[in-house]
Amino acid sequence: MEETTTSQRPRPRKMPRQGRSAETVRAIIEATARILEQGGLSAFTTNAVAEKAGVSIGSLYQYFPGKEALIGALIVRETSLLIAECDAIVAGANGRQALQGVIASAVDHQLRRPALARLLDLEEARLPFDEDTQRVTRRLHSILLSILARTDLPQQRDPDVAAQDVLAIIKGMVDAAGERGERDRDALGSRVGRAVYGYLDNAA
Repeated sequence: MEETTTSQRPRPRKMPRQGRSAETVRAIIEATARILEQGGLSAFTTNAVAEKAGVSIGSLYQYFPGKEALIGALIVRETSLLIAECDAIVAGANGRQALQGVIASAVDHQLRRPALARLLDLEEARLPFDEDTQRVTRRLHSILLSILARTDLPQQRDPDVAAQDVLAIIKGMVDAAGERGERDRDALGSRVGRAVYGYLDNAA
């Protein structure tokens, strides 16, 4: 039988938006992050997460069916923070300022909690068809497309492809820097900027 290529990690059972239940979910997701940072996947069990979050294992399973759902929720949390930062940067900025801001946010996102970011990069790559991962990619592509339409940047023959390429450049360089253990935000941001602007200037 041919193996399916549309595997997805299980999603949380429910995600409360407010009150004590929402605080419990936030504590569980942060406990997941800390365990992964400190011990990696070998230390990552639902019992360990429940203990660090200060909740019963039954409370954890009320919201998350297992480890895959915990990692998925953590990926959503981290990438949602990146998208929120990018959305705030794009508002009111010209194209060059907005693009530089997106690059800086991507660098900060990778280096703020580098061990966690690297592990989540690997998890995203393991299930590339995950619905939440694809949603984030589409949103970042949309942000970049809106930036490239601004008149102070070189106009591209195919803006949709250019936005995809710019996203790939940023993600590829930032992820590779994380894998190497790089810590210098300014140096990495400068290199990514040179690569992105070099592409835009020569693809017009």
